Amino acid sequence: MKFETIPVNAIKPLRIDLFLSNYFPDFSRTQIKKMIKSGNIRVNNFPVKPSYQLDGNETIDYIISLPENQKTKLKAQKIDLDIIYEDASIIAINKPPGLVVHPGNGNEDGTLVNGLLHYFDKLSNINGEDRPGIVHRLDKNTSGIILIAKTNQAHKHLSYQFEKRLIEKKYFAITWGSWKEDHGHIDHPIKRGKKDPTVFEVDINGRNATTGYSLSKRGKYLNQVFFSPKTGRTHQIRVHASFVGCPIFCDEKYGGGLKKARGFLPEVTKIFTKIAKDFNRQALHAEEIIFNHPNTHKKMTLKAPIPEDFNHLIDQLSLFNA
Repeated sequence: MKFETIPVNAIKPLRIDLFLSNYFPDFSRTQIKKMIKSGNIRVNNFPVKPSYQLDGNETIDYIISLPENQKTKLKAQKIDLDIIYEDASIIAINKPPGLVVHPGNGNEDGTLVNGLLHYFDKLSNINGEDRPGIVHRLDKNTSGIILIAKTNQAHKHLSYQFEKRLIEKKYFAITWGSWKEDHGHIDHPIKRGKKDPTVFEVDINGRNATTGYSLSKRGKYLNQVFFSPKTGRTHQIRVHASFVGCPIFCDEKYGGGLKKARGFLPEVTKIFTKIAKDFNRQALHAEEIIFNHPNTHKKMTLKAPIPEDFNHLIDQLSLFNA
């Protein structure tokens, strides 16, 4: 196997195991430590301990793998799943906010995958034993529709459609700010942040990313917006919305959280702060997906109803956001 390299730049002193567990969110910190101890992770081509302090001027060489006897065996767990659609090839789930899609850093169980294993005997295994059925993902605190493959044939077909950008997705969101146009495209490349590997940012050296948007309702402070990502970069909608000055409501990571809510007149600040604390997740919902069925090849449109917490948020905001 060949070592890959990560340049470490512009970070404050940080333990290597902490840095890498953030950089590779699909692996737990315990798994990262085992790989460091095995020599699969090195700094400037030298083996180090998990406690090694990075100062921002190193390169990390790595081979990400785990011996068979160190892999975590997934367990089936009874988790309530809102199944929108199911047939012999695919499943569509309306994922609630707060549910992680698959086990990874700090989430060994209680994920969507654990729930799928409880209810379904047959799931694709193309993505490995730790991600059965998973073709694409949603952020933990983003709700909405996610497709699951039961068979490898279905998985390959759906993956091809995602790769070729043949699948259409529509998200509903509440954003801050004043949009210049009622509809348009945000076309800016995105890459992983240098200071914090869990944060992504617009960067000319990043991967191309395009997001369509259409305003559904303008408000005094907040807007209802539909987003249609044309590419599938991590946190793409959240990064793009923040970049144009209209971050997603309650998105702490990208400038739409409590700090934003407190930047108004005292009486408005008090209301926004309470609503943001009650809602406690980014106001982003994957509402619709359009794709070709992997077996019949017929075009399918599936929708996930807006969740209860989102509808309650809209009702609260309507009282003073007109």
